[in-house]
Amino acid sequence: MSTTDEDLALDALLATIYARYHYDFRGYARASLHRRVGNAMARIGVDTVPELTTRIGSDPQAFADLLPWFTVQLSDLFRDPEYWLYFRTQIAPLLGTYPSRKLWVAGCSTGEEAYSFAIVLAEEGLLDRTLIYATDIFGQSLRTAEAGTYDLDRMRAFTENHRNSGATRSLSEWYTTTEHGARFDKSLREHIVFADHSLATDTVFAECQVVSCRNVLIYFNQVLQDRALGLFRDSLVRHGWLGLGPKETVEFSQHKRSFTHHQHRWYQAEVKR
Repeated sequence: MSTTDEDLALDALLATIYARYHYDFRGYARASLHRRVGNAMARIGVDTVPELTTRIGSDPQAFADLLPWFTVQLSDLFRDPEYWLYFRTQIAPLLGTYPSRKLWVAGCSTGEEAYSFAIVLAEEGLLDRTLIYATDIFGQSLRTAEAGTYDLDRMRAFTENHRNSGATRSLSEWYTTTEHGARFDKSLREHIVFADHSLATDTVFAECQVVSCRNVLIYFNQVLQDRALGLFRDSLVRHGWLGLGPKETVEFSQHKRSFTHHQHRWYQAEVKR
């Protein structure tokens, strides 16, 4: 199949997904989509993209099997500790000047980043009167996130990241060990709202002081990146904070003038439209 034929086949697949299931992946980066679809076909048991399109058009279970390949499933507690150290030392004190706080973790995957924010804010005495919206398009990830239970074999790396984020307390204070793994404390979970939200199709739903969307924009084309950054700009209060992944930037976006870059991919909103 030629490159043009491959692109046409992918277009048909994405159109079918949108028409049948109302998930819009048409703005995702092309190379990433080709790679993800190729990996998914082997697992689902089809040989060509047209065959995959036919299958998901008539079989919702096939689409359920495909969906995880389109979503970002990699996350860690306190991933990139310098990001969290900057938040703890430079941004959290400013959040303390607000009578109440709202944060939005967009593309939260299985919830590790949402719990990271809750832990930092609790350790800095700011979790009370704070609400964290954690959103994703993949229902299974949201269910895992809401349960707040992670494999024990991940806790050593989580603990090291937490320590390097500037914490002076032990991470073990925030979870209990069960037969199913490490379960994070209810006092954290009750400040987090997990919800379905698509950066490709949905709109802003709350005004926030902080938006964090890390390692999601790298999978979007420029048009969809601009759309997502526009949502973040509209959601943030004036001088609110936007956090991105280490390989992401607002520099080439139509919204670049709306933000000032600080450090470790933290940006501050300058214009509220």
